Parts: sequence; C-alpha cells; structure tokens
Amino acid sequence: MRTDTTDPAHEARAAKVREYYRLVDAADVPGLIALFTEDAVYRRPGYPPMRGHQGLRAFYTGERVIARGRHTVTSLLVEGERSAVTGVFEGVLKDGSEVSLEFADFFVHRDDDQRFRQRDTYFFAPLV
Repeated sequence: MRTDTTDPAHEARAAKVREYYRLVDAADVPGLIALFTEDAVYRRPGYPPMRGHQGLRAFYTGERVIARGRHTVTSLLVEGERSAVTGVFEGVLKDGSEVSLEFADFFVHRDDDQRFRQRDTYFFAPLV
C-alpha cells in the first residue's frame, strides 16, 4: 500500500480511509457513519445516491446486500483532499452466496477533520 505523506494532512486522510474499512468489516455502523460529514453523498452502482447520515444508516443497516466480509486494500493514494483506493472484497451476501471482487473507491475529505464529504465506489464486475 502506497501513501503520499509529503503533506501533513495526507497521513491523516489515509488513516481515515483505513479506519473506514476496519469499521465496515467489523459491522460498526455508528463508527463508520461518524467518518462522514452530516451532508455527505455516497454513490455506488445500482443505488440512488445516499445522502447524509440518515441515508448512510439506511444503506448499511438494511439496503446493503452484503452480510459480512473483508476488504483488502491493495493501493491507497492521497492527493490533496482526495483519496483513491483499489482492493479486493471477499465475503458473503445476504442470500448466502459467496463473492470475491475487485473494487475502486474515491473519497473527498473535508479539510478541518478529514471526514468524508463524498465517496464513490466502483466494482470490477460485469453489469452490462
């Protein structure tokens, strides 16, 4: 995993991203929601944009099709207020099927506390 630390805020942003994956894999919904600003927007294929803490909570406690699993981050790059991640997710869906897929996440951080203002997720899976 590569992290650019030429700016003091870079390591703080990278740490926030790593913390996100730790919390989502632990199913700590309150903890992971706290990493986002109150007006954050999260976009991912197949869902309308999730807005704010309420939208994130609805997704992570009900709409999300993943039952459990683990994210492995293979690259993490920080540039200014943005972080980019690639990795692999392996887990079990709510229907009991096992899944292993590559993903890419893009985060936009708020300057003062590094919380996420925006997150976009993409999967390397055939959909069209």
